[in-house]
Amino acid sequence: MSSRPLVAVLDYGSGNVHSAVKALAAAGADAKLTSDRALVLEADGLVVPGVGAFHAVMEALRASRGDQLIERRLAGGRPVLGICVGMQVLFERGVERGVDTEGLGEWPGVVTELDAPVLPHMGWNTVEAGTGSRLFRGIEDERFYFVHSFGAQKWLLDVVPPFPEPVLTWCDYGRPFLAAVENGPLSATQFHPEKSGDAGIRLLANWIDGLGRATL
Repeated sequence: MSSRPLVAVLDYGSGNVHSAVKALAAAGADAKLTSDRALVLEADGLVVPGVGAFHAVMEALRASRGDQLIERRLAGGRPVLGICVGMQVLFERGVERGVDTEGLGEWPGVVTELDAPVLPHMGWNTVEAGTGSRLFRGIEDERFYFVHSFGAQKWLLDVVPPFPEPVLTWCDYGRPFLAAVENGPLSATQFHPEKSGDAGIRLLANWIDGLGRATL
């Protein structure tokens, strides 16, 4: 039997999924692109990719009932990693070019257009890893690959003890925006780890190492 943790990559019609599967495999996971509900719920980890518009991603998630699967995993404390728009839809709302769309609501706040002279923000950039970050362990000074025009520019979640404070990682492009969040079983990155070379593989490996168990 495989000793690699099983990671499901949610197949709900979003692009760029095959590169995510390859990167997760390189990082040490048994990665499977799937829409099978049982597999999504039972996997050690779930990755939610996302490219394109906030509205389109939310429509596709709801049409495939992916939103319900994400909610059920998190209710059971099962790890989920959102990538790019897969991070953005975790917030309450997204506003893109006049279209106001309800998100998954796991975190309060609104995803809005970046305040920068040139959009999209495309290419390599450094981040300011949050204190105690598990995702960025050993790669705090590396660069990661971004391609987006929208992001979460404020963090509004108030955490009451005994729950631990989320670890927030910021990036600056015009003004600061959230590059990554680590909040219990729910993690997310605005950049694309699967396009970020060795640093991205290391980040995915750090996430996989924290899944809690391996298949024996």
